[in-house]
Amino acid sequence: MVITDVELAVAAVQAGAAVVRGMYGESLPRVQKSAGDFATAADIAAENAILGVIRAARPRDAVTGEESGRSGSYGAERMWLVDPLCGTLNYAARSMLVAVNAALRTGPEITAAASADPFAEEVFWTDGDHAYVRRDGVDEKLTPSPESRLVDVNLDPPFPNAPSYQAARLLAEAGFAEWFRPRVVSTTLAVAWVAAGRRAAYVTDGRHLHDSVHFAAGIALCRAAGCVVTGLHGQPPHTGTGGLVVAADQETHAALLTLIADQFPPDQL
Repeated sequence: MVITDVELAVAAVQAGAAVVRGMYGESLPRVQKSAGDFATAADIAAENAILGVIRAARPRDAVTGEESGRSGSYGAERMWLVDPLCGTLNYAARSMLVAVNAALRTGPEITAAASADPFAEEVFWTDGDHAYVRRDGVDEKLTPSPESRLVDVNLDPPFPNAPSYQAARLLAEAGFAEWFRPRVVSTTLAVAWVAAGRRAAYVTDGRHLHDSVHFAAGIALCRAAGCVVTGLHGQPPHTGTGGLVVAADQETHAALLTLIADQFPPDQL
């Protein structure tokens, strides 16, 4: 029986999530990647599990993994983007706020993606047109909502738009407190939460989000669920100043763009 791309994405992140759950709480060896950034043995083992599932079903597809880099043909039409443990610092500190992400880019579009919460045992998934969360084998349609007023703001570096835009300064704006309540969880699980109606919005700085192993799955989920997804200035994602603003509705999105724009000089808008 041939597995569909979206079911393959779900199976892949479930395999990675099982590894993440199984190794949780252990004293894990670390591989230093850069100052303040490292991978644990769980990152590497989870990625190996994910790649094993993908390669068994789609041996000709190219893959870019957070830990193993790129493999497969550079001219491949199909590219899997894999982040086996988004929230490594959380995980190493024995916090359960992490995600396991996989997305398939076919040509210029993400055509299948999944993001697993290993500890809630939920998988958020999309076929590019619709978005769902799977719990205990049952799928429920994702419905964005601004009602919580909770906005996750990524405070992890890099900050390519500093000093003009700084996430920490956004939280100090009086207008932010009038509209929203801040949250910081430092994992792209928070992006999936916007699609699910558990967050009103998500904001991050950054330029290079195209083909991002971290963000591809979450962006695809939010688009399919009907969220508003743009860069920091409201431009199409992956263009201009970069960054990412994902909001449950137009009103929330407009309020955030106004607050962000107040940080930039007029000639940078």
